[in-house]
Amino acid sequence: MRRETQNVLLILLGGALVKIALNGDYLRYVKPSQQPWIILGGAVMLVLGGVAIVSDVLSARATARAAAAAGPDHGAEDGHAHAAHVDDGHGHSHTVRSAWLLVVPVLAVFLVAPPALGADSVTRTEARVPQSAASTSAAAFPPLPAGAVVPMAMNEVVSRAGWDSNGTLNGRTVSMTGFVVHAGGQTLLARLVISCCAADASPVTVHLKGGEADRFASDTWLQVTGQVVPNTASEANSYTPDLTLASVERIPAPKDPYEY
Repeated sequence: MRRETQNVLLILLGGALVKIALNGDYLRYVKPSQQPWIILGGAVMLVLGGVAIVSDVLSARATARAAAAAGPDHGAEDGHAHAAHVDDGHGHSHTVRSAWLLVVPVLAVFLVAPPALGADSVTRTEARVPQSAASTSAAAFPPLPAGAVVPMAMNEVVSRAGWDSNGTLNGRTVSMTGFVVHAGGQTLLARLVISCCAADASPVTVHLKGGEADRFASDTWLQVTGQVVPNTASEANSYTPDLTLASVERIPAPKDPYEY
């Protein structure tokens, strides 16, 4: 790869990192706490690429001035030698063109950011209760706060349904958000839980009972309220509790689609 191509790639990649960090698209790939590091990494690439380009321009000007001072005959000889080098061999031109193809995925980040993981990832990965919940005693699950409807993360709902022997969810109406997944003849509400980035995402799911959510296509985001049916989350069904629906509302996809 030619030095000029490397410098352009550095500038584009650094700019892409800064862009997704500032407009929030980085949340499709990593946790919010990673934003400063993405900005720093992108800024370093931009500086390195800019310094390299300026250095190359100054070096080219110095070479041109030296060639001009050496006289026209010397410059002509250098020109013939350079032309011979560029035209020499069929493979050289292909190498340059192939290197520029590396710009395509970087431009794709600028123009069309890939979507966050969704229903397809859930159907290809077995849902499971978070590992942190598996080692949590029943006493560690405090009673839910007072209120007719308790907003909860799905991660917490699934953890309590699978591991809380005190039954703190019993008889309580909870509210949660997630996206629709149709699998095995069931309609599920799902969220993806990540520890660091989307590469380690694992799904948590709730089986929606009542039929109100069946009309929504996969990957549709919903806010639902209802009551968890006791003793329906087990290892046999990948810790997917039943939720008897009280209400269903379609909502826009959140800026941050993951739970932690």
